[in-house]
Amino acid sequence: MTTLPRTPSFRLTGRAALVTGAGRGIGLAAAAALAEAGASVTLAARTIAEIDEATELLRAAGHTARAQRLDVTDIEATERFVADAGPFQVLVNNAGSNRPAPLLEVTEDDYDAVAGINVKAALFAARAVARGLIEAKRPGSIINMSSQMGHVGGPARTVYCATKHAVEGFTKAMAIELGPHGIRVNTICPTFIRTSLTESTFRDPAMRAMIEEKIALGRVGTVEDVMGAVVFLACDASALVTGSALMVDGGWTAA
Repeated sequence: MTTLPRTPSFRLTGRAALVTGAGRGIGLAAAAALAEAGASVTLAARTIAEIDEATELLRAAGHTARAQRLDVTDIEATERFVADAGPFQVLVNNAGSNRPAPLLEVTEDDYDAVAGINVKAALFAARAVARGLIEAKRPGSIINMSSQMGHVGGPARTVYCATKHAVEGFTKAMAIELGPHGIRVNTICPTFIRTSLTESTFRDPAMRAMIEEKIALGRVGTVEDVMGAVVFLACDASALVTGSALMVDGGWTAA
């Protein structure tokens, strides 16, 4: 007798999630997406006012959320917080930075600042969450926020590209090591997303034209474009997905 297969659940009810860099932009959208799917979400960022406001909005909408002031570049503080507040079954490793500049103008300080948060802080935040899951003997999903620039190059983005290629590399290595513990590790790779941080880029007509020309769908992204990808990688619908990069780039890297 034939039985129909059932789609795995996209719900996250009963799961604790941590989103870093959650005060605005993609981080806030990720937190909202996870909360809407039923997760209990901790919004972490350095600016407490932003995450306090976001948390109140989520609670007003009937979701479970809390705010946590956290500077992920303080590795010891991050590890201590995760150990005390976890285990987190979902991590959206979103905190990041960029200092666009032509290669010949890049400073050592630029490199240290961008690599410090995009690579070092992200790697150790993921390790802290993985450690908590392993100790609790629970499965989980670590989602490292990468970029299309983790797969291609771009002008004035040498350091940023270097860091996002590194994220892609350590994500694959983590997937191999953590797979036996039931912990999946993937990246989301957005194209240019319209946020308060990217407005200066879009105010440059030449840059805006170049971006839109490279995106096959003919438009820049919105934070809403990333939300479904976050839920998919966090939930049971992606149970066999690990070590992968989910491109949310409108076709930029298809060429």
